[in-house]
Amino acid sequence: MKKTKDEYVLSGLDCGNCARKIETGVSKLEGVETCYINFATGTLTVTHADAQETMSKRIEKTVQSIEPHVSVSPKKDRHHHDHGTKSLKTIVIKLIGGAVIGTAAYFLPQDGWLEFVLFFAAYLLVGGDVVFKALKNIVRGQVFDENFLMTIATVGAFIIQQYPEALAVMLFYQIGELFQGEAVNRSRRSISELMNIRPEYANLKVGHETKKVNPEDVKIGDRIIVKPGEKIPLDGVVLEGYSLVDTSALTGESVPRDVEVGKEVLAGFVNQHGILEIEVQKGLGESAVTKILDLVENASSRKAQTENFITKFARYYTPAVVVLALLLAFVPPLIMPSAQLSEWVYRALVFLVISCPCALVVSIPLGFFGGIGAASKRGILVKGSNYLEALHSVRYAVFDKTGTLTKGNFTVTKIEPVTDKWSEEELLSFAALAEVHSSHPIAQSIKAAYGSPLDETKISTYEDIAGHGIKAIIDGVHVLAGNHRLMEREGIVYQKENQSGTVVYLAIDGEFAGSIVIADELKDDAIEAVTALKQSGLKTMMLTGDTKQVGTAVAKQLGMDEVHTELLPQDKVTKLEEIDQQKASNEKLLFVGDGINDTPVLARADIGIAMGGLGSDAAVEAADVVIMTDQPSKVAEAITVAKRTRAIVWQNIAFALGVKGIFLLLGAFGIATMWEAVFSDVGVTVLAVLNAMRVMK
Repeated sequence: MKKTKDEYVLSGLDCGNCARKIETGVSKLEGVETCYINFATGTLTVTHADAQETMSKRIEKTVQSIEPHVSVSPKKDRHHHDHGTKSLKTIVIKLIGGAVIGTAAYFLPQDGWLEFVLFFAAYLLVGGDVVFKALKNIVRGQVFDENFLMTIATVGAFIIQQYPEALAVMLFYQIGELFQGEAVNRSRRSISELMNIRPEYANLKVGHETKKVNPEDVKIGDRIIVKPGEKIPLDGVVLEGYSLVDTSALTGESVPRDVEVGKEVLAGFVNQHGILEIEVQKGLGESAVTKILDLVENASSRKAQTENFITKFARYYTPAVVVLALLLAFVPPLIMPSAQLSEWVYRALVFLVISCPCALVVSIPLGFFGGIGAASKRGILVKGSNYLEALHSVRYAVFDKTGTLTKGNFTVTKIEPVTDKWSEEELLSFAALAEVHSSHPIAQSIKAAYGSPLDETKISTYEDIAGHGIKAIIDGVHVLAGNHRLMEREGIVYQKENQSGTVVYLAIDGEFAGSIVIADELKDDAIEAVTALKQSGLKTMMLTGDTKQVGTAVAKQLGMDEVHTELLPQDKVTKLEEIDQQKASNEKLLFVGDGINDTPVLARADIGIAMGGLGSDAAVEAADVVIMTDQPSKVAEAITVAKRTRAIVWQNIAFALGVKGIFLLLGAFGIATMWEAVFSDVGVTVLAVLNAMRVMK
């Protein structure tokens, strides 16, 4: 039977562990060949040899049996993604309500049933759903997960009448889950918004008329018309017309590109000026913009995820202590005639309370939250503790160029007269007047450098030569201002400028007068950023869509270890994957970018870092870490914060497990009572929390 590839939207999937369980369950279904979940987009992709309707029902039934709160629906429209069905407002009200009731119970003048009832009501309000999930999972045979961990920890606290602790632990856990869910949903929304770069229509030329059609209906060899302000819907070659196109959505480069007859253009470019007639060379499925969207949606499914420590810990620790507690309660009375069941049940209860991992459940997330807070004070937004943990292991730092290491603002960096006949001021004046009618960013930078009002009455004739430059008579002087093609066309013998950047050559009265170099400036701390990373032992690299000359010059100035130039987004992903092959299994790779075009690479890297001040919304929302100050030097700071956070977290782990190990032995031998149990639990928790708070300093 023919194999079918189907995609489904998983609504309400906001837990990485849940995704793993669903993926494992569906992959075991008969007829399923491959199955993977893209957690970033909340989609399930299944390749199978069954009838689609039959397989859909089986998948839905399987998902419901594993995670009842997750619903399954066929993915019919790639523009729409479910971003969670839970109401944020309802969850926040429940948490606030539980906290208020718990606070009231804590300040009651005397203990008693009223205190218990209030704390229990607050507990159910805050964590009732966690307990309910734990019970459901137990019924289905999935006992030892994070829900069971939280339930057993808090119920243990209730048994020894530590009601405030039970409520506080559950409250901390739920707040953490809330932040995690929202972070996942925001990432999914950003990916949906990115789909706006896909052109919605094409102007198909039919005879002497044009007809607006869906880009999917345009065939290779058809001719399309693209008007000023419209997106180019399909890859092709220009047959008629000249214009400037904004390529930033694909290349990230801020300077518009000249296109004329014979030049190739890609889907996603935006036409800025003239009308273009284009012969289509690739269908929509093979176009550049479709490839980018596929990369964005699928790259994160191959991304190395840092598994949450609590889940890993609970997977082994909780089953072990529960089994040991049961053995402690019932084995001695069976083999020792003098042993009393009530005494050993009490010891088991003490053992279970001591083993309650509250110190870890509270202090580890608090440590990471503290690290996230410390980073935010420095203008670094880390979207989750897993990314903060992963930053500790970074060994490769890969950067985009424009807007990331450079300012993205083009300015005049050099004016070079070739003779004493003309001064720098005069050359700049002629160039500014020649570019007076142009809205090109290069022209704008020349006029900005001139800085004075321009007297257009000095211009007697003016001709804009497409793809070459300007020909004008200014103050009775014949002026040529443009690229090297203009000089060659007019037969001017010129001196080629070797400095990186865009060069405007000037000729006056038929004689070469000099050149003006316009370049993107490095950010003030770019060199410092690369130096700091290299001193920390990281290998630094740059991937850019810019020319080899410009990219190499910038990389040399920065002291980069490697540079790869003239890359489209799909090329960047390919190159990043090649770099990824070089690293060891315990090493991480980060990518720093700022544009929509960087989003696939941000998704593919172990840690994606976006420039938040001037970067695109899609890049910011899709990244794992956002630098709000646009300073590349903050990358090294983020790694420093991550290393300090990890050190403190592991101090807490060693301390909590060490103390608990000692008290578990004391409890098992009947030396420790319930009071010691409470001390080992609450005391260790308080000390671990205080230690975790050091991260903020």
